[in-house]
Amino acid sequence: MKKIISLLLVLTLIVGCFAACGNDAGSSSESGAGSSSEVSSDAGSSSDESSSESSAESSETASGEKFKVGILAPAVTHGWVAGVAYHAEARCKELADTVEYKLLTSNNAEEMTNQIDELKTWGAQAVVAFPQWEGMEDPIKGLIDEGIQVVNFDIVIDVDGVYHVAGDNVDMGTQSAQYIVDKIGTTGKVVVLEVPSSGSVSELRKKGFDEKIKEIAPDMEISYYSTQFTREAGLKDFADILNANSQIDAVFSMDDETSIGVLQAIEEAKRTDIKVVTGGGGCQEYFKMMPENENIWIQSALYSPDMVKDAVDVAVALLKGESPDKEKIIPTTIVDRENCADHLDEKSPY
Repeated sequence: MKKIISLLLVLTLIVGCFAACGNDAGSSSESGAGSSSEVSSDAGSSSDESSSESSAESSETASGEKFKVGILAPAVTHGWVAGVAYHAEARCKELADTVEYKLLTSNNAEEMTNQIDELKTWGAQAVVAFPQWEGMEDPIKGLIDEGIQVVNFDIVIDVDGVYHVAGDNVDMGTQSAQYIVDKIGTTGKVVVLEVPSSGSVSELRKKGFDEKIKEIAPDMEISYYSTQFTREAGLKDFADILNANSQIDAVFSMDDETSIGVLQAIEEAKRTDIKVVTGGGGCQEYFKMMPENENIWIQSALYSPDMVKDAVDVAVALLKGESPDKEKIIPTTIVDRENCADHLDEKSPY
């Protein structure tokens, strides 16, 4: 009898083991099927090849290893605006250990709005936005409403919750006025090239210039002319200004591209009276002209597109749980023949 009982116990144990093994195999199969389904879903909903990595990237972000940062910029291949995309991407690459980025460029407000939706789908945790068009307030607000951090570069987006990084337009005018007075003294004739179509940019730079001139050189003769932020406009408009003015001591130009046109007009007119031409921005071609023109002090009040690197840094700081200032205004640096070599970057599109 004892043998029969022992045999029954052994059989019971064997059956139990098979049942347990069967349950383990079923659990493993269900887990594998679930994981495969998630990857397939991610791949189906994405518009590019990086989508297949989205599950792993989200895991990395959750553990603090990587943050997903979107960059929105205008689709321009040269000039100051192109420099913004160039430097933003460069900074993201420098932060490759902690940042995964997606750079999108657009030609109008509608396209940028669609790209905002694309960044949401991608899973952006922060967006650095450099809009060039009106009507971006609602799309940007949509990012904020979904808990996505937004750092606005340069042109102000009037939306609560947006962080702002820009240069100091007023100080550009202030320092340019000081520079002109340092070079020609407190009297003389200065032509101011303002750009009404640029809105607050021109207004603020002009404000800084006018206030400083009144303070340090109230007897300076000032003449105002309108132009554009392009070398073509600088050439055409300043050629007319030269014809209308037999004597000019200095030119307060607010933009490097405009100033390149101004310098061409001066050269073509064979004028030797002008001793200072200012600028603004940080154009590599303009920097290279500075030491070549020994008879004219060529200056740029730096408003470099590389300031967008600070905007990327603010976005990353926010994702790390830090508390950066809501607005960061970067002080102006003056560049001329004495320090232009320190600001050359052969790879920059601007």
